[in-house]
Amino acid sequence: MKSHTYTLDLQWTGDLGTGTSSSQAYSRDHSVSAAGKPELLGSSDPAFRGDPERWNPEELLVASLAQCHMLWYLGLAAAAGVVVLDYTDQPVGTMIEEADGDGQFIEVTLHPTVLVSDTSMVDKAEALHGPAHAKCFIARSVNFPVLNAPTTVAATDE
Repeated sequence: MKSHTYTLDLQWTGDLGTGTSSSQAYSRDHSVSAAGKPELLGSSDPAFRGDPERWNPEELLVASLAQCHMLWYLGLAAAAGVVVLDYTDQPVGTMIEEADGDGQFIEVTLHPTVLVSDTSMVDKAEALHGPAHAKCFIARSVNFPVLNAPTTVAATDE
């Protein structure tokens, strides 16, 4: 078994002068960084007093699931001889919030659109989403369903 460790720096940047003296007295702004990478500006969702121009944790969770699926999918496609020419996704995450403010994601649906080089690859390309999902480290780590609604198109069909 291998172990992988991911170390980041998280810095709250939202002290507006009085710290957390009240829930309205501070900004939810923060930055996330790691050695050798650009800084990621974050906040909370605007529904929770956050800055809509910054990434929020909920968006990043959905993005992580979509990225992980795509990366596994592309690797599996290459190994299977499926030539992917383009891959896009419009993932949608659904989170519920309880009356007391607690909440959780109840599902994320990925909507990948894959362009393969030839019509003969479409069936195999579609079938690779199952193994990609099964191998995705992030999808394997969450406690809600991650669904796939893929579309595959062949360049020879255009």
